[in-house]
Amino acid sequence: MTELPFPRVRQEISRQAADPPRSAADPLAPETPQQPPESPPIRVARVVPETVAEGPGNRFALWVQGCTIRCPGCFNPQYWTSRGGTEMSAAELFAMIPERRVEGVTLLGGEPFEQAAALAPFTRLVQDAGLTVMSFTGYTLEQLEARAAAGDTATEQLLAATDLLIDGPFIREDLDHERPWVGSRNQGFHTLTPRYSHLQGAWQQLPDRLEITVAADGTTAVNGWADSETLDALFAELRRTKQ
Repeated sequence: MTELPFPRVRQEISRQAADPPRSAADPLAPETPQQPPESPPIRVARVVPETVAEGPGNRFALWVQGCTIRCPGCFNPQYWTSRGGTEMSAAELFAMIPERRVEGVTLLGGEPFEQAAALAPFTRLVQDAGLTVMSFTGYTLEQLEARAAAGDTATEQLLAATDLLIDGPFIREDLDHERPWVGSRNQGFHTLTPRYSHLQGAWQQLPDRLEITVAADGTTAVNGWADSETLDALFAELRRTKQ
């Protein structure tokens, strides 16, 4: 009669149970999973919860604080310094988005890709909610791709989360009055995902818009795009009506 090996199995189990647990210094001990590093806060210059002037459809617009490119003639030189603005976490900022009333988020600045490590977790939340991401940058797409290829994972992640990229520095001697959202002709439109591929070749058909917001204390804020003559006339009229 053949003896079944059950006693041997029981002995092996008993021997293993009696073995002392391996110490953390034991090279055979299982590694303790490391917690991912906490992402840096986003330095926020301005938020407009709903706008139709900063990209396709109704959008949540975020201006970040800080830009080292500093294009001559920039419309937002007050956002160049990295010392201003308000620090917010990705979760805090995401909680401000009226998800059911917007189709996406637009990142402006300042320079969003100089805060890529902070913005990448935020844009992942935006993506997970089914919203789109549009990013403006003073860098070219080629420069950003080179940074990503060189190991800049934050830039790689922010590019991967971006559906529509507007790239290139603003050149005030080469103004663009034909395409929406851009300031100069060198700036390019890049559909990095299929979400806005239907707009390829139809940019000139989309209108430029200018939005004016007057707060309860009389403070006036403007966003969108218009030529300098229109803006000068607008602000002159606003000053006149306040007198």
